[in-house]
Order: sequence, then C-alpha cells, then structure tokens
Amino acid sequence: MFDIIIQFLDKFKIYPEFTKYAASAFYILGIILISIIIRLILKHIIIKNIHKIFEKTKNKWDDYLISEKTIIKASNLIPAFIYYTLIPQAFPYNPELSTFFQNVFFAYILAIAAKFISSIANVGEKIYNSTPVSRTRPIKVYIQVFKVFLYSIAILTIIAILLNKPVLGLLSGIGAMSAILMLVFKDSILGLAASFQLSANNMVNIGDWIEMPKYGADGDVIEITLQTIKVKNWDNTITTIPIYAMVSDSFKNWRGMSESGGRRIKRAINIDMTSIKFATPEAIEKFSKMHYLKDYITAKKEEIDKYNKDNNIDTSSSVNGRRITNIGTFRAYIKNYLAANPHIHKNLISMVRQLPPTEQGLPIEIYCFTNDTAWVNYEAIQADIFDHLLSVIEEFDLRVYQLPSGADIRLLRFQ
Repeated sequence: MFDIIIQFLDKFKIYPEFTKYAASAFYILGIILISIIIRLILKHIIIKNIHKIFEKTKNKWDDYLISEKTIIKASNLIPAFIYYTLIPQAFPYNPELSTFFQNVFFAYILAIAAKFISSIANVGEKIYNSTPVSRTRPIKVYIQVFKVFLYSIAILTIIAILLNKPVLGLLSGIGAMSAILMLVFKDSILGLAASFQLSANNMVNIGDWIEMPKYGADGDVIEITLQTIKVKNWDNTITTIPIYAMVSDSFKNWRGMSESGGRRIKRAINIDMTSIKFATPEAIEKFSKMHYLKDYITAKKEEIDKYNKDNNIDTSSSVNGRRITNIGTFRAYIKNYLAANPHIHKNLISMVRQLPPTEQGLPIEIYCFTNDTAWVNYEAIQADIFDHLLSVIEEFDLRVYQLPSGADIRLLRFQ
C-alpha cells in the first residue's frame, strides 16, 4: 500500500524527500480512518446487538459484562492490533522510527489488555458476590491484589518496551528501590497480611454488625477491600477503618448474637431499700391471687412452715425463722413472668438476681435473651417487659429509687 501511494505521488513530480514523508502521512491517515470505521461498526452495530441479546437473557453474568463494558474493552484491541501491524510499515526508509512506533503500539496493546483482564476480574467478583458463600468469604481483597500484580507487571513491561530494555534487567534495577517501595505500599502490604488473618480466622464478614468505638464505628460491614473496611453506621454515616486495625485493635462483632437467635437483656430496677419488708398475711393472700404467683406462694408457704416447724421456731416474733418477703416475691414474679413471655428465648439463660446495694438502692437485675434479634423488635420487647414491671411494683409495696426531682421539692414546700 505504501508503494502504491509513492507511485501516485510521483505523478505530481514532487521533491522525492518530501514524497516519502507525504506518503507516510497519507498512509497513517488511511490506517486511522480504517480503524475509526471498524470501531464505529463494532460499537454501534455488533456490540449494540450483542448487548440487546444479553439484556433479554435471564443470566446475570452477561449483565455484568455490560456494566463493566468488558466487550467494549475487548473490541478496543482490534484497532490497536491494526495500528501495531500497519503503522510501522509507514516508515520503510527509517527502521528505527518503524521500531519505535511498533514498540509504542505494542505498549498500547498491553495497556488495553490489562484493562480488559481487569474488567474480567470485576465480572468474576460480581458473579461470586451473587452467591451465598460471598458473605462469609469475600474475595474483593484478592481481586485487588490480583489487579495490583496485573498492573505492576503491565507497567513494568511497557516501560521496558519503551526503553528497549529487558524486563528482568529493569526488575533488577527496581530491586534497589525495594525499601522505597515497601514504604510506599506499606498500607497495602499490611492490609494484605491482615486480610489473610481476618479470612483465616473468620473474624469479620460483609453484613456483620461490629462496634469499634476508637474509630466511631457502630453498624454493618458493607465492604472489605485491600486497605479498608467500610461500616455503615446506624445513623447512615460511613466509617472507614484501616483493615490492619481490625487485627491490631479490639472490636466487637455481634455476629454470634445473630447466629444464636437470642439478644441479651441486662437491665436493673433500683429498689428503695426502705420499702423492703416481710409480707403480711394480707399481702400473702393478695400475692396468692396473682396468676404468676399462685404456685410459688403455695410451695413457698409449705416450705417455710415445714422449716419453722422442724426447727421449733417461735413465729410470734417476726425476726424468728423464715418468712416471705415482698422483695423475694417480686423476684419470683419477674422470673415466672419472663418464663411465660413468648418473646423470651427458652434455650438461653434467664435469671433475676440481686446486685450489691448502692447509694441508689438495691438493684434487681433482669438477665435474659429475647428470641428476636432485630433491633427495633428487641427494643420493643424490652420496653414492654419493663413497662409491666414498673407498673406492678407497687402491688408488692415496693418503691423504685429515684433521685428527688423539682416536683418532689415543690411538694415538700407545701407540707
């Protein structure tokens, strides 16, 4: 083709030296025009129709090929090969210039090929993320490592081609810069090591609820990358945590709570200790009529009467022997109430206990697990339990301890 252009220009009796340069220019313009036409045909006819076919299928992988523009990136290789094959032929009179352009377009092919392979990796990641196993074994970190390796090799090869040096020779020179590279890629290296530990020990997965107060993180893990972990907090803010911090620092993972099917309630009611006393016969009669205390009162009275009788206790004095107390009966009421509550997990620990008395009264702690781990439902169940207990506490002649408020002080003023 180049010779044909030369023969055509010779008819115009142009200066010979100028003729070969003009022929090179016309030749290159012709190659560019051909490649543009081929690219337009590929993009607007062939690829467009392929995308239409993909959109009609039920498969997901072809949709990922469209979203990542994989076919378009592959089609870019065709014009690049045309340039690589034909344009160096535009300079038969200058082998060095021909070799230079050949190297440039070969480097261009490598760059396009790297982008195409990277898009294939992205498609593979999306296909994997659509499977259930991706929640416990994310591969984004490994895809990023592969891309770093891919682009590093591509860049080194391109530089070696443009400098007309062997790749191994270039690598030996870069070896002397290893200390600098270690410093530049410190976070990536630490992140890679941390990601292996997180994956091997199954410490955190996408979808886990984690708490890490040091970084202000309290929410669901939405992304794990080579260098960071993204957490979507409950206020819809996003916290980014260095991945190596997940290994070097402590954090709380609520996954165990979700997998167990029970979420803990651990809350106390502070009882005014001046309201604690022995139950009178009238109070015991009232307690025996309560649904959750019928069996307890019957069994307790039999147990106490037997103990006092076996030990010849003089029950005329209230300090002698054993007696039913309002605080003990209240604890029994809470225990039976929780046992009958359909929202309390029956296979996990449930107890009502006294904590050491403090200047704010005697804490009666409820320790149990709900069978619904959803946050909103859990809070509603917990609130219902304490709504009920705070409402019935006066039936046991007990008072909840509460610091004096302004209303209390105003009442004292009129007494």
